[in-house]
Amino acid sequence: METFLFTSESVNEGHPDKLCDQISDVVLDACLAQDPDSKVACETCTKTNMVMVFGEITTKANVDYEKIVLVNIEQQSPDIAQGVHGHFTKRPEEIGAGDQGHMFGYATDETPELMPLSHVLATKLGARLTEVRKNGTCPWLRPDGKTQVTVEYYNDKGAMVPVRVHTVLISTQHDETVTNDEIAADLKEHVIKPVIPEKYLDEKTIFHLNPYGRFVIGGPHGDAGLTGRKIIIDTYGGWGAHGGGAFSGKDPTKVDRSGAYIVRQAAKSIVANGLARRCIVQVSYAIGVPEPLSVFVDSYGTGKIPDKKILEIVKENFDFRPDSSLWTHFGRDDPDFTWEVVKPLKWEKPQS
Repeated sequence: METFLFTSESVNEGHPDKLCDQISDVVLDACLAQDPDSKVACETCTKTNMVMVFGEITTKANVDYEKIVLVNIEQQSPDIAQGVHGHFTKRPEEIGAGDQGHMFGYATDETPELMPLSHVLATKLGARLTEVRKNGTCPWLRPDGKTQVTVEYYNDKGAMVPVRVHTVLISTQHDETVTNDEIAADLKEHVIKPVIPEKYLDEKTIFHLNPYGRFVIGGPHGDAGLTGRKIIIDTYGGWGAHGGGAFSGKDPTKVDRSGAYIVRQAAKSIVANGLARRCIVQVSYAIGVPEPLSVFVDSYGTGKIPDKKILEIVKENFDFRPDSSLWTHFGRDDPDFTWEVVKPLKWEKPQS
């Protein structure tokens, strides 16, 4: 059996780029809470003792920004505003896309979340780091950190089948008192063992736990941060494809976010309904135009019916108009993540 290795990464809440994502989304939430019609494109950057928030925002909300934040927020260009939302005069179904672009949704049957195993494990390791830091199991942990998991797979006629975990890499911030040996022991016992199923670990699995030594200085003190620099971590860990647009700090007319959410729901529904074992869905938009320019489906040869027919089913069941994050935005069992809700799809299964 010929196998291959694939690696996915995740970062923790204290990582400077993730701090910026969270700040941008807090600004978005504050605007939408007071004015649901807010049009927000908020960016954040940070370094030691400095946070700057900038972008374009059109809102009636009165947001109380922290005094230490440098703010450079302007109203959205009136030319763009007219094309996108007609200065709030259009009906919801007439709202145009906030920009041009193409977005991808992906799903695979290799995990219950219908997400790639390499990405699921990297994300769960990061979440576990936060859990054991906050509950006191590992009090020496600090908020910044990265995880990375390499999984050995084989290709089963287009479907990806995980065989084992090849390598686990964790680099986590810590206090000055803990030793490297204590870090490695605690990470194996309290982080890796509760997260990675035993069936994927064997005597050949490689562990790199804080491989470069000490990691005391972290967050914006250790590195600069910027919104949108973790777009692969926010999606599928390198599997499928990515249109290049970030999610955080953007209202639903920004198809970088809403378009990516609806195609994830479409891809997940395709796999969950048994139309394919693995698939990718692409959608593209023109600024100011509500309807997508194109919709594309590829089942990688795993479809139970032709991709052309799957595409027809998708178009019949999903409305791709624009009106329709601490860890990854996908694969989470959270009722607020409505795009993770599988939609029943009617299709006639071929006779076996």
